[in-house]
Amino acid sequence: MSDLVSIITVCFNSAPTIEDTILSVANQKYPEKEHIVIDGASTDGTMAVVQRYAASLRSVSEPDHGIYDAMNKGIAMASGEIIGILNADDFYAHDAVLDKVADVFSDSTIDACYADLVYVDRKNTDQVTRYWVSEPFQQGLFEKGWMPAHPTFFVRRRIYEQLGSFDLNFPRQADFELTMRFLEVHNIKAVYVPDIWVKMRMGGVSNNSVRGVITGNIEAHRACRKNGLRVSTLPFIIRKMLSRVPQFFKRPKVTG
Repeated sequence: MSDLVSIITVCFNSAPTIEDTILSVANQKYPEKEHIVIDGASTDGTMAVVQRYAASLRSVSEPDHGIYDAMNKGIAMASGEIIGILNADDFYAHDAVLDKVADVFSDSTIDACYADLVYVDRKNTDQVTRYWVSEPFQQGLFEKGWMPAHPTFFVRRRIYEQLGSFDLNFPRQADFELTMRFLEVHNIKAVYVPDIWVKMRMGGVSNNSVRGVITGNIEAHRACRKNGLRVSTLPFIIRKMLSRVPQFFKRPKVTG
């Protein structure tokens, strides 16, 4: 029997993009899936869009304490053995993503998997502006500012139950802190799949301004210290920022 995969989407005033996200989950060929939408009491008609697909997903709309609080709500609601998170500005790059995820987790010893991601123009989603190539995890990578592309990160539910969910003390970098806690600190068994799984529209919480980037990097340094990594403030922030530069110049290979 195939494992149920739970996909959690958090949103707030996402009416222009939420339908793309919903359809990208609905169109996955893998049949054993559930989609949970956690809305932060939107006022722009987001929920009117979500309700059109009520037969194929579960949803909640209520105030929350930010994006990671909403993610934690979704994790608590999830029924699946495997949990992934796909934000309202994101969508799956092809219809076999969950098939590939299920193939990885057919090995019962695997705790998590992740892949690559491309940032795309908000209006022209065929226009790639940045290419996030993840890599196989090795101890020490987080000290250099590395992390897996979080929207491609799928984890067994029992790992959340054992190791905890998102730490709300990191409003911009809780995904960095969580993946570091899982991979670097607790050394869960994770597999990197060299394939583009997610397209992300530019302009998200962590990349919407220079000030936001700097604030996020300071938070990431604090997350390292929380988890016992010995990192110096300025060198860590510089390495983390420089590690992103190649993403703006790489482009996916054209096949076919």
